Parts: sequence; C-alpha cells; structure tokens
Amino acid sequence: MLASASPRRADLLRQLRIPFEQVVSPVEEPEPDGGDPKAFVIRSATAKARAVAALLAPTRGTPGDRGSSTLVIGADTVVWCEDRVLGKPGSPEEAALTLRWLAGRQHTVCTGVAVLGPAPDRVATACETSRVTLSAMSEAAVISYVATGEPLDKAGSYAIQGLGARFVECVEGCYYNVVGLPLARLCSLLRSAGYDTDSIQDSG
Repeated sequence: MLASASPRRADLLRQLRIPFEQVVSPVEEPEPDGGDPKAFVIRSATAKARAVAALLAPTRGTPGDRGSSTLVIGADTVVWCEDRVLGKPGSPEEAALTLRWLAGRQHTVCTGVAVLGPAPDRVATACETSRVTLSAMSEAAVISYVATGEPLDKAGSYAIQGLGARFVECVEGCYYNVVGLPLARLCSLLRSAGYDTDSIQDSG
C-alpha cells in the first residue's frame, strides 16, 4: 500500500514491478518545522503511513492484525540548503523565489521512508540524502519554468525527472531519492519487513 498521492512515487514502484494500491493519506502534509530535516521527513513519512493504515482498518484490518500481511509505505521529501528547509511552494511566486535561491548552489535532498507492518506496531524507517547542484538561471528561465506549473507540487520547486532536468548539473547519491523515493533503501526496508524483493514480478 502506497500512502501517497504522488504519481512519481507510484511510477517508481511500477518500475520495480512491486504490486501495490495507492491511497492518499488523509493527513495534511506538515510544513517543515525548522529543526533537523532528517528527523522531520521520517516523522512525516511515518504519520502518512499510520493515517492510511487507520483509514483502511475498518475494511481490511490494520497492518499487523492477525491474518493481515499488508505493508504501508509512507514517504516525504524536503530540500535543505544553508540551514533553510524547503518543502513544496505555496504559490508560483514562492516557487520563483526558491529557484532564485537554489540557482548556482548545491543543496541536499532528504527523503524519509516508513514501512508499517506486518507485525503489530512495527514500523521501519530510514532517511536517504543526496546532494544536487543546480546551474545558474536567468530571470527569464525562472519565469518560464514556473509558468509551466511543474514546480508547484515539488519540494525545492523543480522536478529532476521533468523539465527541471535542464538545470541539474550534478547529483551525488541516489537519483531516485531526488525524484521522491529512494528505491534501494525502500527495498531494504521491505526485506526487513519480510517482503521478497529478490523475485521480480511478471509485468503481465
């Protein structure tokens, strides 16, 4: 079970041929609190997973209930640059400000992942970090990119897998982490929960 509305995270799970259902978490994504971004994304990912587990409990049983083998995956991503923690922009104007701030700088992308179940109250968590360097951007480039709408639901106001790729000079660490779901780290958490990630499913 993927506790996320993100089409990008869903596409990454399909890429691994991991069967899943996608359920949007009923909790609002919290704003970064200015503390440790690694601790923040783990808390947020865990809250998303727990909220979806509670939502499904009346019909399917909570992960960890007798007879339930359901695992719920939660994830959250933020961008961190020079002690500023950046989530999704609240407006096109905020997106433009963020891009001007990040242009020509290196920043850190943090994704927290939580896997809930199958044992009662069992949750396994991890945080992946990657370093990304963006090129300098002209004002025209910023305005044009924001006008596409792509930055508006992205942490850091750019999509490395989309039009924002034109600004990405260097990635140090996991590329998929920057997209929003560190796949190798996720597979490690799934294995620790008893899920077989070694057998590749038939794409059918």
